[in-house]
Amino acid sequence: MSTEPGCRFCLGNQLLVDTPILQTEHFYMLGSIDPMVPIAGMLIPKRHSETPFELETQEWADFGNALTAARAHFADRKPDGYTLGWNVGAVGGQHVFHAHLHIIPRFAGEPNEGVGLRRIMRTPTWRPED
Repeated sequence: MSTEPGCRFCLGNQLLVDTPILQTEHFYMLGSIDPMVPIAGMLIPKRHSETPFELETQEWADFGNALTAARAHFADRKPDGYTLGWNVGAVGGQHVFHAHLHIIPRFAGEPNEGVGLRRIMRTPTWRPED
């Protein structure tokens, strides 16, 4: 399993401030440490890959297992929906350059009910030249 020196999500570096909630063969999950989103998690590949585009076939084969385990972890909260998302590259909002999927359980009646990822796409502020 490859490790990138200094990467806080590479398990071999022992830089995590919290303990993984669950693990599969190729992924582990951390819970949210963000007080604004207390019920959430991140699925993180054990092998260092900067983006999901670099994940290998065997990692994608295990991804369904990891996602199923993550959903089971949140089941007792009885979410009404989920928002899942990858931030890729600095412009895409990625701050830790080790791939990770954000998993955010959503609940009826929450302040942002019905607001999803498409809101970003509906607010055109800049259009690249064609």
